[in-house]
Amino acid sequence: MDCLSVYFLSQTLSHLPADDRWLAAAERDRASGFRFPKRRDDWLLGRWTAKQAVRFYLSLTGCEVPERASLEIRSAPDGAPEAFLAGDPVPVALALSHCRDQGFCVVAAAGVALGCDLEAIERRDPPFIEDYFNDSERDLITHAPAEEQPLLATLLWSAKESALKCLREGLRRDTRSVVVSLSGARKPGWNPLTACCEESGRAFYGWWLSEVHWVQTILAIESVREPISIIRGMEP
Repeated sequence: MDCLSVYFLSQTLSHLPADDRWLAAAERDRASGFRFPKRRDDWLLGRWTAKQAVRFYLSLTGCEVPERASLEIRSAPDGAPEAFLAGDPVPVALALSHCRDQGFCVVAAAGVALGCDLEAIERRDPPFIEDYFNDSERDLITHAPAEEQPLLATLLWSAKESALKCLREGLRRDTRSVVVSLSGARKPGWNPLTACCEESGRAFYGWWLSEVHWVQTILAIESVREPISIIRGMEP
């Protein structure tokens, strides 16, 4: 069976243009309605990162690359991001995440259940671990050396977020209903992981990456090749 190719892009607030000419008309209206600058910046960063990733994917697949203002990133009723061009869906699967001033986007072939998440590595209190993780995950965290526990807890939480995005349910679903498994010893770069929805039996396959203070996870409904960075060769 062929594995799915996925492409990822990370951007920061410093990448945002100084003006809003890259926004579609509906996006410009939405941006003007935010009361708090932080929420507006997070929303803009997500749209910018998604548009950069979608344009790259279209160029990769031989499609004409539209102007950024022609693309619109909408939220589906369940909150999942979707790309549109002139009112029509763009043939691409899309997942988005942001944390602090970082945006993270993953793109793949249309029709694929896809999820991604970006988290800052931090210590999780025992009540949090007790409430949001299942037995095997709690054991993995508590039996790890103390210095590794923040990474493991953040990683498992991030993988759950990615899996719940694949299910298009987000944190509306009990996080303990998704069981995360790590594969093999950790190595530099991307490492494989899997997640399983206990209610449906659906399995998700993907990867995780830890860099300095961050963890990134990517999951899909089918086997995934090691993620490919978009930043190389992306046009300005």
